[in-house]
Formats: sequence, structure tokens, C-alpha cells
Amino acid sequence: MAKTAEKTAEFLENIEFPSFDATKATDQIRAFAEKSVEQSKEAYAKMKTGAEETQKAIESTMETAKSVSGDLSLKTISAFRANAEAGFAHLEALVGAKSLSEVIELQTAFLRSRVETGVEQAKDFQAAASKAAEKVSAPMKSVFEKAVKELKVA
Repeated sequence: MAKTAEKTAEFLENIEFPSFDATKATDQIRAFAEKSVEQSKEAYAKMKTGAEETQKAIESTMETAKSVSGDLSLKTISAFRANAEAGFAHLEALVGAKSLSEVIELQTAFLRSRVETGVEQAKDFQAAASKAAEKVSAPMKSVFEKAVKELKVA
């Protein structure tokens, strides 16, 4: 057993443990920290750019919405005015009617023209509303598509 103890002591004397070099560790930690800071700066710059683009898109959307809503309001007022004028013209024609058959004929023609005009006005308003929706959504749509494209690249 004494021999085993001697051999173990001799073996332990010959073992070299690697020394810890603090400068290498410090350099690695510094490099890691610098890389992290650089990545954080890049991420912040991308977020800032994205936020600015989104803000511009929202402002553009609001301006477009204001303009488009004004156009739709004018179209609605125009339709109301045309309908009111047609109603007054019909009322004048009814007052000037000389017989019941003429009143029925005027009323039938008026109702037919009102239905046709109503359908036409609805189509015009629907087309204007569709264009308005496209105009309003265009800025946000382009920002969203750009963001998706950038995500695919990254």
C-alpha cells in the first residue's frame, strides 16, 4: 500500500493543471458585450425605422380617410338632393294631374324611375366606397408588406 501511495503522490506531482488566464476571459467577455451592444443598436435602429414608417403610414391613412370621407359625404348629399328634387317635381306633376288615371300613370312612372335611380345610386356609392377603402388601406398595406418581406429576408 505504501507503494501505491508513493505512486499516487508521484503521479499528482507530474500532473499539470491548466492555468486560468483572466485576460483571455476578459477579452472574450468584452467581445461578447460589444457584439451584444452592436446587435442591440441594430435592432433599435430597425425598430425606430419601422415605427417612423408606421407613423407616416398612419398619418397618410388619416389624411386619405379625411379626404375620402369628404368625397363620400358629397356623393351622399348629391344623391339626397337629386332624390328630393325628383320628389318635388313628382309632387308638382301630381298636383297638375287632371284625372285619376293620369295620377296612377305618374305614380307608376315615378316609382319605376326611383327604383332605377336608387339601384344606380347604390352602385355608384358602392364603387366609391370600395375605392375609398382601397385608398385608405393602401399606406398600411404597403408598410405591412414591407415588414413581411423584411422578416422573410431575416
